[in-house]
Amino acid sequence: MGYRIPPKNRLILRAAALYLAIFVCVLLALNAGAYAFMAREYASLLAPALGTPEGSQALTAAMRRVAATLAALDVPIVATVAIASYFLARATIAPLEAARERERVFAADAAHELRSPLATIAAIAQAARIRAPEEAPSAFEAIARSAFEASAVVTDLLTLARDPARGALHCEPVDLGAVVSDSTRETQPIASARGIRLESSPSSAIVDGDGRRLRELARNLLDNAIRHAHGSVAIASRRNGGLCEIVVDDDGDGVPPQERERIFERFYRRADDGGGTGLGLAIVRWIARAHDGAVSVDEGPTGGARFVAAIPAHKE
Repeated sequence: MGYRIPPKNRLILRAAALYLAIFVCVLLALNAGAYAFMAREYASLLAPALGTPEGSQALTAAMRRVAATLAALDVPIVATVAIASYFLARATIAPLEAARERERVFAADAAHELRSPLATIAAIAQAARIRAPEEAPSAFEAIARSAFEASAVVTDLLTLARDPARGALHCEPVDLGAVVSDSTRETQPIASARGIRLESSPSSAIVDGDGRRLRELARNLLDNAIRHAHGSVAIASRRNGGLCEIVVDDDGDGVPPQERERIFERFYRRADDGGGTGLGLAIVRWIARAHDGAVSVDEGPTGGARFVAAIPAHKE
């Protein structure tokens, strides 16, 4: 595995490159204007002799010297501006990174503080349900279920508060075919309860990954597809060159192009989304990025949504 540039440094480098590109475009325009001006001046000076071979050669030689002079001046200027662009980008990104870090710390602290009382509420509700009068168990069951659901949201927030990196994973060779089979088996009761036909096509595709996290990725994709499908959902794994992919298709209404990036944001819900916490697809992207991969959505073969999570294949 080669060196991976930290996300903060990538952002700084992209901003610096943008600043430098703008400056280079302006500099090239100025150079073109200066070159054209000098060409007219030399042509005016050599006008009587331009009709001769010697005059044309003299003009060509003079313009070559102008071009060389401009280039010699541009190199140190561009180098200086490149360095200045980097420091300007760092100064620009620093407040954004500080705000992001404060958000991450707040989410992590809030999640840690909420986890213990939620677990206590669930435990008390479960214990009280046994000794409660006949009409009360259903209420205690609802309390316990809500506490467990809230605890799951807290766990997701804790995950999203961490930077997506391999250091957050327990990696070993994992077959995505087995991940697809396990996730299909676990999700089948949910699909059946909603009248959705679930098809699975597992194919061996080995990655260096965290098996628990990859199963979570597949389950979240399936849960999302089942919520939006009209009648069928299909999941498959495959090897695609140097990548291994989990592909999930549904026959729903699909995802409009303008929403295909936003659906991976935390707490974002589509207008037709009748359930979920708004964190499932954000977790999917986090897991894919932590594995040096990516996830995307496009139109599927049936007109619904096709989600593809791509992860680098295991290297022997």
